[in-house]
Amino acid sequence: MIKDWDKGIAASPSLIPPGAANILRGDVSLPAAVLELSALDGNIRWMQKFADTAGVKLAPHGKTTMCPKIFERQMRRGAWGMTLATAPQAAAAAAHGVKRIILANQLVGSRNMELVDGILDSTTFYCLVDSVDNLETLDRFFAARKRRLNVLIEVGTEQGRTGCRNLDQVLELANAISGAANVNLAGVEVYEGVIQGNDTENRILRLLERVVRTTGKLIENDLVHDGEVILTGAGSAWYDLVAGKFLAHELPDNVVPIIRPGSYVIHDAGMYRDFQNNLVRRCEAAQAMAGELRHCMEVWAYVQSIPEDDLAIIAMGKRDVGFSDGLPRPSLHYRQGWTAPVTAPASWTVTGLMDQHAFMRIDEHAGLAIGDMVSFGFSHPCLTCDKWRYFCVVDEDFAVLDHWPTVF
Repeated sequence: MIKDWDKGIAASPSLIPPGAANILRGDVSLPAAVLELSALDGNIRWMQKFADTAGVKLAPHGKTTMCPKIFERQMRRGAWGMTLATAPQAAAAAAHGVKRIILANQLVGSRNMELVDGILDSTTFYCLVDSVDNLETLDRFFAARKRRLNVLIEVGTEQGRTGCRNLDQVLELANAISGAANVNLAGVEVYEGVIQGNDTENRILRLLERVVRTTGKLIENDLVHDGEVILTGAGSAWYDLVAGKFLAHELPDNVVPIIRPGSYVIHDAGMYRDFQNNLVRRCEAAQAMAGELRHCMEVWAYVQSIPEDDLAIIAMGKRDVGFSDGLPRPSLHYRQGWTAPVTAPASWTVTGLMDQHAFMRIDEHAGLAIGDMVSFGFSHPCLTCDKWRYFCVVDEDFAVLDHWPTVF
């Protein structure tokens, strides 16, 4: 599979071999998703250090990038495993060497179950359950294949997403799992990020308190299978609260607390930047750490037309950059012959996107010319990464080091 991807990339007319290309020389066809390697590695080191210092394991959410080269770097730095969102994503991660996988979702549908069945020999795998109906379907499927499946009971919240809403539902499901021949209860999962609105932090803390007490109750009633007991939660906004609450209680030594942030690895110029700034303000451990998370990917594109004095049309659109959490933000401006890019003026503003065009308002006499390059930051990296078959990996001087395929 990797060889096929590599052949396809090498044959692409939009690319030339790494080492011979530089973004600023115009060697790469734009638009392109440009990933700055030193910043990426800094983000990986920062989050692993946070997890190690906090005393929790890290299973980064791989759906953000679906890039095996990034998975490899996260695992090599010390990640316990990887989190994925769908069965095909889990199968892709396993095919690229990931040995521990949390599917942060319910496993539903026979083809999805077949995909998971195909990776159980090579991975330690966990998925979520929140209903007896789903449990019974899983038990029948894996019994027919003489397999045992590890599951985590998901604890949810009223008006939230998936997950058991109260302790009675959890205990009913746990007792049903104990009677299942081919399903093991391996722990408890929560995703606190569904809580939004007023008094968010206190509501999250109350949910996490309930999750920890629920885990203790399951252990007390001998409803979790022998061995490690997984206790896992956290996206990229509240992982400090999750780590702190998981470790605030005296749980048995075999409980393994795991956080699962994903967007941190790319970071962004919007909502995750704001989430991280808020986290650092409230978390003394984060304040004490060296360095910071950096937005390490931008989409580079050409100025295609300047049809009005205060309007530039950029050759980049909805097919190239995410836009559900705010429009892309101009970051750098470069013209052939300049020694280096300059910061784009704050007044440059993207006001709309079409499939492959962006409308950017500029000041009259802005010094912009057709053929200039502009880089754009964005918010919510998941929804930009999934638009690209490969990332153009560069050093700090924009020399192309490699082309990393994605497996969305």
